[in-house]
Amino acid sequence: MSRANAVPNRHNGSMPERHSPFHQELDLVQAEVVRLAALVTELIPRATEVLLTGDLAAAQAVIEDDDHLDVLTLEIEERCYNLLALQQPMATDLRSIITALRLSSEIERSGDLMVNVAKASRRIYGATLDPRLRGLIEKMGEEAVRLFKCCVDAYAERNAALAAALDDMDDRLDELHADFIQAIFESHQGNTMDLQPAVQLALIGRYYERVGDHAVNIGDRVQYMVTGWLPEHAGAARLEARTRRSPSPNNDEGDPG
Repeated sequence: MSRANAVPNRHNGSMPERHSPFHQELDLVQAEVVRLAALVTELIPRATEVLLTGDLAAAQAVIEDDDHLDVLTLEIEERCYNLLALQQPMATDLRSIITALRLSSEIERSGDLMVNVAKASRRIYGATLDPRLRGLIEKMGEEAVRLFKCCVDAYAERNAALAAALDDMDDRLDELHADFIQAIFESHQGNTMDLQPAVQLALIGRYYERVGDHAVNIGDRVQYMVTGWLPEHAGAARLEARTRRSPSPNNDEGDPG
């Protein structure tokens, strides 16, 4: 994975680098977040291969590797809590710590989704997947990897533009998911697939689609880290504007005196 082992650069242009223990620890937190994301990115094609080959031993390995993700997530969270408690950071540094906390959760949940794919592959062991379904599974896996690489690059590079683009980039995975569901219905209606594997495959499609959603959420949080803006701020501004335009329920204007 690109830049997986690089420590994210918090500095731009002429800003002098800082080497305080606090910022060294913050750099370490950010590097660990990137490492966690690299592990999950590697898990996506592994789970996809398990699904396509029906390799039960490989499925078990994917499931067991989730423990490593859990341990690393806990370590990141503990480091973040210590920084918040002991350093009382402000402004950009505070946003960086909050972002690391949120991203570790989004990334860990994405790993859980791939574990779910491995578990589901055991439930449909022996089921025959027609070429169209297999092709869509491969494409969903590839697209999920692409999205995850992009969101991690956006974080490592503090690239707000790339982070903002993830929402549009996710449209392709959404389209593949819709095509996959349609293909499942057609296979079941054509009596080439039983109901139980059809249901499991529908869940699997949702797991891939959710990985894309997590990538978009990571992009939103990267934008917050860099600019201080979140999509929810737009909604809050709209609500405030509507509130200002609406008459107050306690307004007695027009009542007879």
